[in-house]
Parts: sequence; structure tokens; C-alpha cells
Amino acid sequence: MATLSDRLDHLLGVKAAEPLADAFDMHTVEDLLRHYPLRYATQGQPLTQEEPEEGAHITVIGRVTKTELRPMKNRRGRLLKVVLDTGSVRPIEITFFNGDKVSYLVREGVRAMMSGTVHWWRPDRWNLSHPDYLILPEKEDGSVENLTSVRGGGALRGLAQSAKGAGGVDVSFFEREYIPVYPATAKVQSWDLLACVRQVLDQLDPIDDPLPTDLRADRGLLKVSEALRLIHLPESKTDIEQARERLRFDEALALQLVLAERRHEVEGRAARPCPPRSDGIAAVFDTRLPFELTEGQRQVISEISADLSRTHPMHRLLQGEVGSGKTIVALHAMLQVVDAGQQCALLAPTEVLAAQHYRSLRAMLGDLGTAGELGAAEQATKVVLVTGSMSAGTKKAALLDAVTGEAGIVIGTHALIQDAVEFFDLGMVVVDEQHRFGVEQRDALRAKAKAGSSPHLLVMTATPIPRTIAMTTLGDLETSTLTQLPRGRSPIISKVVPRKQHPSWVDRAWERILEEVAAGRQAYVVCSRIGDDEDAARAGKSRNGRSKSGDGGEPGPEKEGPTTQAAVDVFDTLRTGPLSGVRVGLLHGRLPSDEKDQVMRAFNDGDIDVLVCTTVVEVGVDVPNATVMVILDADRFGVSQLHQLRGRIGRGQHAGLCLLVTDANPGGTAMARLNAVSATTDGFELAVLDLRQRREGDVLGAAQSGTARSLRLLSLLDDLEVITAAQDLARKVVAADPGLAKHPGLAGMMHAAVDGERIEYLAKS
Repeated sequence: MATLSDRLDHLLGVKAAEPLADAFDMHTVEDLLRHYPLRYATQGQPLTQEEPEEGAHITVIGRVTKTELRPMKNRRGRLLKVVLDTGSVRPIEITFFNGDKVSYLVREGVRAMMSGTVHWWRPDRWNLSHPDYLILPEKEDGSVENLTSVRGGGALRGLAQSAKGAGGVDVSFFEREYIPVYPATAKVQSWDLLACVRQVLDQLDPIDDPLPTDLRADRGLLKVSEALRLIHLPESKTDIEQARERLRFDEALALQLVLAERRHEVEGRAARPCPPRSDGIAAVFDTRLPFELTEGQRQVISEISADLSRTHPMHRLLQGEVGSGKTIVALHAMLQVVDAGQQCALLAPTEVLAAQHYRSLRAMLGDLGTAGELGAAEQATKVVLVTGSMSAGTKKAALLDAVTGEAGIVIGTHALIQDAVEFFDLGMVVVDEQHRFGVEQRDALRAKAKAGSSPHLLVMTATPIPRTIAMTTLGDLETSTLTQLPRGRSPIISKVVPRKQHPSWVDRAWERILEEVAAGRQAYVVCSRIGDDEDAARAGKSRNGRSKSGDGGEPGPEKEGPTTQAAVDVFDTLRTGPLSGVRVGLLHGRLPSDEKDQVMRAFNDGDIDVLVCTTVVEVGVDVPNATVMVILDADRFGVSQLHQLRGRIGRGQHAGLCLLVTDANPGGTAMARLNAVSATTDGFELAVLDLRQRREGDVLGAAQSGTARSLRLLSLLDDLEVITAAQDLARKVVAADPGLAKHPGLAGMMHAAVDGERIEYLAKS
């Protein structure tokens, strides 16, 4: 017999367990049983979705309705073209390269199981190329009988041979109404997983259910042991639905228990209250504002002010559309803390953004931000910048201002987290673009407050987070949302430019930039990668011949293939070609920090007309005169990232134009994604679209560190009722039993369903 904690190599043997560990990080019985079927196939139906992605590994069962041998064009031998009817709307096309060898087995009329890689060879047509296959014999009544001799090829044939017993290979499983289909790889196929699951379920001991009986009864939930069995081997659609309902609730409850524990712990901390003052710097700043705040900004400022006045630390998420005015709200909060005699730290993800914040806050404050200088206002505070690339003297002066309390607002990057940075009295931490920072970084900065006191925390993001996502990943934070755009923001028009189909449209894009520059405005050209500049790096030179500091680059897309256009190459091409008549600059993460700042200043001051850049400008960069953005290889960026990028334009009185240049297949998912981005500027709508297009494992990864093995069935977008019920239950349980000492089953479920890294993140965020 077996328990959930038993090791798979002991139960299945090393040969079967090692591929599971390598492909899916499975080591225990519970790991395997919580690898739920992706979907179910019925008799004659495909074991996959109707329109699988390019490169997806799928398995199908059906009947061969047509075969045709064709000579190969470039080498000897013949191809076997096969049409497999799976009962779906369109038969599946299959190609075998060794046609002469398989044609005697794969014949018209036979029923077969085939497993291979999807290849889209036209926008509306895909096939399987040279798949593994197994011929399934049938009785006269059409039912499947055991295989006495294995006929097939590839891994399926090997699997069938290894499973052959005295009575042959039992393939009667395919007579089941619902056949489970698992997330699989080329090396560990769905059939392999099914064989392992069946072997484990045959030996599994009864499981102690972590949910109390009364709770299961109230929600009509199955026992966990029954749910785990039925999710893998259902007899009916009802079995599947009930099993999913129970296991989905487990996932939601596990996460909400972690968040409830965290919330309870935060509520027990102490913070020095920072009530608003009528005669302080915040009040004076309000009277000087040259524009009217939106109703949303006033509401959020009121919420944050109330939080800061309490004796417990504020933990609030401030989210809003690109350009919705989050910075002015955060500044008002910081000034309220300064009025209470405490300091604020503003943490930015890049030096470019940190410098931008420093300049913009100084500009907004005017003489209120120049304490210690001639002409400073009576209520003034000092704003300082701390980055890793600053000169020793400048940094020493900034650090001295922080430790003596002269600086009321300290802005920086990771440099603020270093041991050498100390604060006189840190009262509030503002984190801009929270998803860019790891857990340890935020925790280290929070630890710099005085002993016995926790600083208030304000987390800002311009990446909209749907309600259920916020409840699941940031459930211990109160949430404020800015939906209105301040007056003066201009509309942005987005257009997709299919480069392969309309190459002349790209030429028109450069002409459009020239027209804008002639009208006194500026433009961005964004690339997905920097480019191969190893020679210059080895020589210790940047593109402008200056010494490099070895900057690590900026966050952005994954490493790109050779077909994408690099920023350094585009820069050279444009300044000597279509944009030779205007001033073109280059900005990317490998430039020395002082050069990055110099380029950004020049663009901000209007000394550069067109800035060729990477995603270093994705967040926070504010140049109101920029009206056009051309994003090359736009299909290499995610939906939210594209939305962030185009938010850099249309920030002034002139309308913005964003051109998404792509070589993507007109009928593919990438083009559909770009069309969706061009069709709306609603960030929340795009956030939902972005999350729907991701696999479940990417959703929590985007929210923050840790894997998402815990979310197999729970939809962070659709299961609001389940998440809400789990949240209510978790908070009640933790309020009555902090630490879950009286609920060991729930404590165990929480730690089993949510992996260690995820718990560590949620416990410290």
C-alpha cells in the first residue's frame, strides 16, 4: 500500500520515476496525483484541443480514412500522407517520412493512437509529422480487444511492449467513456502518466481528509481521496465536475490560509501614526498644485491618509492605468509622513526610472524639495537619489543625508537595500512596479526601520490586476485603483503593421516619425533585444566610445532569436538611412549609467528627436512631447508589456500613435494578440486577455516569485465565488486559531498545495 508522501522511485521504480522528476519535478505520490488531467477524450475524439499551438505535443485516437504514398522532393524514399478521423469537425493530417516502412501497418480502416508534434504549415491547416503510433485491434462489434502482438512505432510501441502481460496488452481502457489526457512532454507522454497514475491508485491507502466534515457538507464537497480518484478515472461527467469542485476549493483555501496568516501577523505589528497636518508640507503642496486632481485621486489620497494615521502599518496596493496619476498620490502620502518627522524611501526597479522619479519629484515640489539650499520654502524637505553607479563623493553625501534625517525622501534602486544605507527614522516604503522586485529586497528595506516599529508600505503598479488575481496573490494588501486619466492626457491610436504582407507600411512609419519631428515632436523606436556587442564590450567601449561599467541590462522579454531586430543595429540603420535627417539617440541597459542618464536627459530636453531603445523605457519615463512609438517585432512582447510601452506617448497635448510592427502569421495567436492590443487602451481588459492567454503556471509567476504548482484547476479569472468563499473561511479559521494548531489538516494542506517558495513570498510580501 502507499501514502501521499511515499516516494515515486520506491513505488514505481527508478526507470519510471526519473522522467517524471526531470520533466515535472514529481517526487512523491501526491506530486503525481495532483498532476491533474488537462482534459478528457471520449471515444473517437481527439485527446487535445481543436486548435493546438505550434510545437505542442498531442495525442489523438481515431480511424484512418485515407493514405497516400508520395515521392520526396529532395531525397530518396516516399512520404506517407494519412488522414485520421477523430470525430471532430476537421480530420487530422499526418505525415510519416518513412512511408514505405509504415504503410503496411497504417492502412485505411484501422483504428490507431498517434502522438506527435503539431506543425502549422498554413494559417488554417496543421498536421502531425512522423508521430509515434499504435494500431488498436478491434473485435467484430467494434470494441477494442487486447493486443497479442504490438503493432506500432516509436515510444507508444515501446510502452505497449513493456506493458504486455500473459494475456497481451490490455487496451480496453480506451472503451471508457472519459479518457484522461495529461499535460505532457515529448519524453513523458500522456500515456506514460496514465500508466503511473493507475499503478499508484491501485496501491493508495485511504487519505485523512483535511477539511472538516461539516464544511464538506455545507459546500457539498467530496472527500479528498474520492476526488483524487475520480479526477483521474471518472466514469461520468458528473464525476469530473464534482472532483474538480473539491480540488479547486482546496487550491483556493490553501492560498487564502497563507494570506490570512500573513494578514493576522501584520495586524499585530506596530507603526508610528502619521496623521495629516493643516500647516505642514503636504498642505502647502496641495495649495500649489497647478492642476485639479481627479475625483479618483482625491479618494485614494483620503484612503491612504486614513491608513497612515493608524497605529498599525499600512499595507496598500495602488494600481492604475498608465498615466493615471499614481506618482502625485504617492508623493502626497510621502509628504504626510515627512510632516510626522519620519522619512520615506522610494524604490524603483531601474536607475533610469529612479533618476526620472528624482527629477519629477523635485520639479513637482519646487522650493518645497530644496531644504538646505538658498531659497528653500519654510516647510521644505530634502530629496536625494542613491544609485549604485553614483560617484563616491555624491553617494557619500546622499547617504549622510539619509542617516542624519536631513533627507525626507530618499529615492533609489537596489542600492537602498545595501547594508551601508541607513535611515534616521524610516516611516514609509513606496515600491514602484512591485513585480520587478524580489521578496528579499523589499523585506531588507523594511528592516531598516527603527526597532519595534514597521514602516508603512505602499506598492504601486501600472499593470492592472483583476480583482480575483489581487485576492489570490496580494490578498493581504488593501487595494486602491485609479481609473480616471488626468486632464490633458491625449488619446493613443494603435495600429498593427504586418511587415511581410505590407513592407511599404514600415517605410511609411519612418515617414510618419519625420512628420512628427518636423512638427516639433519626438518619437520612440522600441526593440526587443539590445544586440550582439561583444566586440565593443571586450574593448571596454560603449557605442559612443565611452568606457562601459558592465550594467546588467534591463528587464524585458526572454532571449530572442536571430530574426529579431537589435537596438544597436536599428540605431545604425535609421541614423544613416530613413531618419538620417534628424537626431537619433540610443538607450539600452548595457550603457554606462551616466550615459543612460545623459541620453534620457537629452531626450527629455528635446535634444534627441528619435530614441531607439529597449524596454528600459517601459515604466515611468515621462516625456510629454513624445507622440509616436514604433515597436519592432511587437509579437515578442506580452500584452501588458505592450500596453506599458505605449503609455510612454500621448502624455501631453498631442495625440499619440503606436505602430506595432510584426512578422507574425496573419492567422496565428500572436497576430490576434496584437490586434487585441490595438483595439483597446483599457488596461484591465488587456490584463484579463493577457492572463487568459497564459498557461496556468505563468499566472502566479507573473504575480511574483515561486512556482504555480498549486493552481491546477483554480481559475484566477473565473472562480470569484470559490476564491471569496475560501477567503472568508480562511480569515475566520485564522482569527480563531492563529498558526492552525487546532487544524493540523488544514495546515498540512496549506503546505502541501502551496510550494515552499510561494509560501516564502506570501509570508514576506
